[in-house]
Amino acid sequence: MRCRPVAVLARSLLAGLIAAGIGAAGAGATQPTVEMPYALLRALDKITARVTRLDVPVGETVTFGTLSVTVRACFGSRPEEAPENAAFLEIVDTPPGQVERLAFSGWMFSSSPSISAMDHAVYDVWVDHCAYEPEPEEPLEPPPPRLPIPENPPLPPPLPPQRQP
Repeated sequence: MRCRPVAVLARSLLAGLIAAGIGAAGAGATQPTVEMPYALLRALDKITARVTRLDVPVGETVTFGTLSVTVRACFGSRPEEAPENAAFLEIVDTPPGQVERLAFSGWMFSSSPSISAMDHAVYDVWVDHCAYEPEPEEPLEPPPPRLPIPENPPLPPPLPPQRQP
């Protein structure tokens, strides 16, 4: 008969520890709470392997290939918090000669793009971050300098004569 109260006490203690752990995890998690007017997205064309940056004002639509990407909201974290961004996107695919279809509608998170990813055969789109204004284009790195080619390159040394048996 004494085992029963111990089991109840153990279950209550376990439930309390689990609840405390969940509460502590939630308190430390960063949540994007600052609304920002621009979403900076990245888009990949899987055919050409080219990544393109898309600066999209909230409420507007941009085109990438056959996709029309509309940003409905974009939230970022405060500067003193761990970086996290979330954007609500609506992506419509309109292949040539076909009816448009909704390819994605939902929240995308910059820290975990695979949680809510768009499934498309040709394109990938993900959130890079939210911003107060569009950022300048990243300069392309110049190619490394080419070595000069001499006008009269030196000739290689002659081959040794072959021996005949």
